[in-house]
Order: sequence, then structure tokens, then C-alpha cells
Amino acid sequence: MSREAIRDHKDLEIYKMAFDAAMNIFEVSKKFPVEERYSLTDQIRRSSRSVCANLAEAWRKRRYEAAFVAKLNDCEAESAETQTWIQFAVKCNYLDIDTGRELYGTYNQVLSGLVNMINNPSPWLMKH
Repeated sequence: MSREAIRDHKDLEIYKMAFDAAMNIFEVSKKFPVEERYSLTDQIRRSSRSVCANLAEAWRKRRYEAAFVAKLNDCEAESAETQTWIQFAVKCNYLDIDTGRELYGTYNQVLSGLVNMINNPSPWLMKH
């Protein structure tokens, strides 16, 4: 995909992956036990959505490399947090292993994309 085709954060492949994964987490977490509503369920939904929200913020901060990279670092942290909650959900038998592996793998891809953007931000920055 050419850079010209990316007009906003929603055009980024890692955003699309993270958004789809967050929606998948929302759906599967509906089956988590009611006693987890204010802990694991809320945490995994919050962190997965935060990846997308922080990516949207990062995209709007592309004028300033340091601000852009800082927000991408927040995305990276939220992705890793989401992976941790996925592991807990699998270990607690709230999520089957295959679904857990698939979600975890998606976040590995998201993390890879984020690290690439963090390590090489210049193509993404707005030209002054």
C-alpha cells in the first residue's frame, strides 16, 4: 500500500487489526463469569480499546516526532497488557486456547508494526 493511500489512522493495517481484535475481545468476554465483570472483563476490554485510541492520538501528533513516538509507546504498552489479560483468560478457562492463541498472535503483529513505526517514525511524520 502506498503512503498516499493512508489518509488517517483508520487506514493503517495495524489499526484495523487492533480494532478487529478489540471487537473480538468484546464479543468473547461477554461469556466471562459475572464475578469478573469489574476486573478481568473490564481490564481486557479497556486495554484492547486503548491500543486503538492511543494510535488515533499518535496519528494526530505526527507534527512532533517525540510526541508521536511517545503515543506509539503507549500503544505498545497497552498491546502487551492486553496479551497479559489474554493469558489470564486462557489460564482461568474463560477463553479457549485456540482463540487465545489467535488473539495473542494478532497482538504480536500489532506490536511488530508499532515497533517498526517507533524505530522509523520519519515516513509517518507530517512534513512542515
